[in-house]
Amino acid sequence: MMSLAARSGAFSPYMQATAAAVAGPLKALVPGVVVKGEKILLDPKKQFLCRESLNGQSPKTGPAVTVSINGCAGVRFAHTDVRVPDFSDYRRPDVLDPNKSSQESSESRRTFSYLVTGATTVVGVYAAKTVVTQFVSSMSASADVLALSQIEIKLSDIPEGKNMTFKWRGKPLFVRHRTEKEIATEAGVNLAELRDPQHDNDRVLNPRWVIVLGVCTHLGCVPIANAGDFGGYYCPCHGSHYDASGRIRKGPAPLNLEVPSYEFLDDDTVIVG
Repeated sequence: MMSLAARSGAFSPYMQATAAAVAGPLKALVPGVVVKGEKILLDPKKQFLCRESLNGQSPKTGPAVTVSINGCAGVRFAHTDVRVPDFSDYRRPDVLDPNKSSQESSESRRTFSYLVTGATTVVGVYAAKTVVTQFVSSMSASADVLALSQIEIKLSDIPEGKNMTFKWRGKPLFVRHRTEKEIATEAGVNLAELRDPQHDNDRVLNPRWVIVLGVCTHLGCVPIANAGDFGGYYCPCHGSHYDASGRIRKGPAPLNLEVPSYEFLDDDTVIVG
């Protein structure tokens, strides 16, 4: 007869031993003697393979198997005492009853899911907007740069017929106080004769004042004020001539002098930028 005993080690408290007799394929080495009678002779000193006999015999180490040719028997462990965890604390009250259909409470549970999803979306969008705003703000100009983006000029310091140069955003800025003759001359120029046609009234807010950038539109040189064939500005680098309105009249420059954005606070003060 074959006897098998499986030892579970650390899992023995969670297992329960059961015994079952099965037919074995081994044959006895010595012919057995058949005894006919109503009583079955058993050895009372020999322990049966049962739960009580195997209790406490399993070591606390890894699994082990013992085999003996002593009979047709087998022992297995059945997980009959493992407790199933209770997840009631994590389940919604509407679905605690296993005999109740969950479809009856699907609307309320779906509403809660939509509410949580919507709130999460709103929080996520707000957080993304904050991150993008902070990132864009970090790339904006600093306070000292913004302070240089505008310049305030007192026009009373510029005499009539003269031109003054200021530094604005790293570029020369020409502010010209024109005379009545210059105003009339520039207003009567035929636009068909201009390379970059632009009327004088379109380049000034006040006819007495011309405000342009002192950068030649040819190669970026700085023209000379009150010079040239037209009495305006002259670039000695390549011979570009501008009139008193800053329009190109002669030379290789393709465009007129750029007019920046500006506004008059009063008759004697202008802010450029």
